[in-house]
Amino acid sequence: MEAELMALAAAGATAVVQQMATDSWGHARDRIVSFFSRRADAGEEAIEGQLETSRGELTAAMESGDEQTVSDVQAEWRTRLRRTLLADPAAASELRAVLDELAPCQNDQHVVEVHNTISGGVQHGPVIQAGTVGSLSFGVPPADEVRP
Repeated sequence: MEAELMALAAAGATAVVQQMATDSWGHARDRIVSFFSRRADAGEEAIEGQLETSRGELTAAMESGDEQTVSDVQAEWRTRLRRTLLADPAAASELRAVLDELAPCQNDQHVVEVHNTISGGVQHGPVIQAGTVGSLSFGVPPADEVRP
């Protein structure tokens, strides 16, 4: 049973750290604060402060390429989750529900909501809506590549 809780704590820490680096952090933070506040002596404000401190450390570490600090932040939350789960094994089902909510998957692909707003009049060019777009460029090809 302890190995299962350890694996869940590791998955939870990974999800927490990943969420810290996203635009949806506010929602994730609220769910995580709620999870911990029901089981800790610290109040919601204290837990939120600890999460925000970790997020600040994580953001600075990612910007500077400091992988050790990124690992330290993840290890800190893995340890906190493990201790919480060992003290209250019934919390595992709630943590699983939080993780499912924070990382919904369909067919092994993450679901991403994209909202685009196009303004400024008529658009006479391409409009792309996607969760991730990589290595894409628009423009006129050089004169030597123009085909008649």
